Amino acid sequence: MSRIPRHQEHLKTAFTAEAASAARCRAYATRAEREGLPNLASHWQRLAAEKDRLAVELLEASGQLKSLDADLGNAISEERYENDALYPKMIRDVEPPAAEVFQRVVTAQAEHLSRLEALRDAVAGARGDVAPPTT
Repeated sequence: MSRIPRHQEHLKTAFTAEAASAARCRAYATRAEREGLPNLASHWQRLAAEKDRLAVELLEASGQLKSLDADLGNAISEERYENDALYPKMIRDVEPPAAEVFQRVVTAQAEHLSRLEALRDAVAGARGDVAPPTT
C-alpha cells in the first residue's frame, strides 16, 4: 500500500511524465538545430513549452509549491540528495562511459547547488525581487 493518497501518486506520476517528455522534446529540438532544421526545432520547442506548462499545473495541483523559502529549501535538498547519494551510487554501478556522463552531471549539479544557496541568501536579504541572473 502506498504511503501517499492515490490522487497524489497520480499527480506525481503525471508531473514526472510531462517533465521528462518536455526534456525529451528540448533534446529533439537541439538535434534538429544541429542538423540544420530550425523550423522542426521550433515545433519541438513549442511542444516542450506546452509540456512544461502542464508539468507546472500538475505540480501546483499536487500542493508541492509552498513558499519561496520552502521551495528553495526543497530545491537545495534535492540537489544535495542527487549529489551526495543518487549519482555517486549510479557511478559505482555503471560502466566507465556512463560513469563519465554521471560525473559531468555531478559537476554541473555542484554548481546548481552553489547557485541555489546563493539565491536563498539573496531572497533572505531582498526587499522584493532579487537581482536578475548574470550570464
